[in-house]
Amino acid sequence: MAFDADLIACAALVERADPERFLATMAAPVAARRVLFPLYAMNVEVSRAPWVTAEAMIAEMRLQWWRDALGEIAVGGTVRRHEVVTPLAAALRPALAEVLDEVVAARRWDIYQDPFEDAGDFARHIERTSGTLLWVAAASLGQADEEVVRDLGFAAGVANWLRAVPELAARGRIPLLDGTPEGIRGLARGGLMRLQRAQARRDAVSPEAAPALLAAWQAGPVLARAESEPHRVAEGRLSSGPLAGRITLALRTATGRW
Repeated sequence: MAFDADLIACAALVERADPERFLATMAAPVAARRVLFPLYAMNVEVSRAPWVTAEAMIAEMRLQWWRDALGEIAVGGTVRRHEVVTPLAAALRPALAEVLDEVVAARRWDIYQDPFEDAGDFARHIERTSGTLLWVAAASLGQADEEVVRDLGFAAGVANWLRAVPELAARGRIPLLDGTPEGIRGLARGGLMRLQRAQARRDAVSPEAAPALLAAWQAGPVLARAESEPHRVAEGRLSSGPLAGRITLALRTATGRW
C-alpha cells in the first residue's frame, strides 16, 4: 500500500518532531499508518503553533487556522488543500474531526503564562490534549471503549507532561501546581492508577483499534520513575534509554498488551 506525497510528508514530520509516536506508528499495520500519521502530524503542527512566535495574537491565529480546517472536515464539505489537512480529511470521520477541535482549543494554554487554576483545570488540559488525541486515533481505526482509551491517554499525557516540565519552566510557564516531591508523586500515582484501570480492560478495545494505543508505550516506565524518584522530573531524566525503549515497544507490539 503505497503512500502518496502528503502521507510521506506527514510521516517525515512526525519522525522529526515526535519520534516516539513515529516508532509506535511504524509498529502498527500499514493501513493504520495512513490514519495515524496525518493525525499525529496535525498534533505536531498544533502543539508547536504557540511557540513559533512571541506574539499572542499571531499564535491565536495559527490555532484558529487549524480549528477552521477541522471545522471544514466536520461539516463534510470542501476542505482546504494542505499536506496535513488533505490526508487528515481522508482519514477522519466528520464527527471525530469535531471532537479533535478540543485538542486545538486546549493548546491556547501554551500561548500565555498563567498557571493552572487547580487540579481539575490541569486534569482537563491533559484530558483534552492527550486523552482526546488517543481517543480519536483509536476510534478512527476500530471499536473501542472510550473510557478505557481516555484512561490510557490521561496516563500517557501525565507522563509526557512530567518529561516536559524542564522545558516548560525554561520557557516561562508554570507547569506544576505542586512541584514538591510529594506533589510529583501524587501526580504520578494518579497517572498510574488510570493506566492500570485501562490495562485491566484491554478486552474492551478491538484488535483493529489497539495499534493506536501503542502510542502510550512509555507511560508506565516514566510514571513509575517519577513516583519513585521525583527529583528526576526537574533533571529531565524520566525517559528510558533508546535500547530499553525499543525493547519495551517491541514487546508490547508482539504481545498486544499495551
